[in-house]
Amino acid sequence: MKVCLTAAVAFAAVALVKAEAPAEETLPYFDDRSDGAALVRSLYNAINRKEYARAYGYFAETQPVGGFADFSRGYANTVSVEVRIGKVTTEGAAGSVYAAIPVAVKSIEQPQKIRLFAGCYVARIISPTLQAPPFTPYQIEAARLKEVEGPIEQAIPAVCEVP
Repeated sequence: MKVCLTAAVAFAAVALVKAEAPAEETLPYFDDRSDGAALVRSLYNAINRKEYARAYGYFAETQPVGGFADFSRGYANTVSVEVRIGKVTTEGAAGSVYAAIPVAVKSIEQPQKIRLFAGCYVARIISPTLQAPPFTPYQIEAARLKEVEGPIEQAIPAVCEVP
């Protein structure tokens, strides 16, 4: 009887810990840089998991203005983000492949504020056959988003221009 009671208490304690685990621990880790859309999904997965160093690392040398400290502070009130991706266009130029990724992003912030952003990401990869180690996968070259109104489904730009 004592063993059963101890096991029940231990099980309840484990269940309580799991129920109180932060959302970032329950959201599966996703890191895919095989194309522009997957890269943007990985970016927002990192933001949802509050892994801001990983999110910042998806940007190329043209990293977000203000540096990492400002980038991570920009998400201080963010509870979660949802990204919707439109039709991605790709184009090759001078040994690189560029992907233009139209997005709409719904941001839920504290205290109970919902914001919607829409715009375009531009991702680039140097042709894999031209690279020497270390290999560099797709990286975000530019992000042009602005705050918009309306439902997320209608906020996705119809097209984004490849540079």
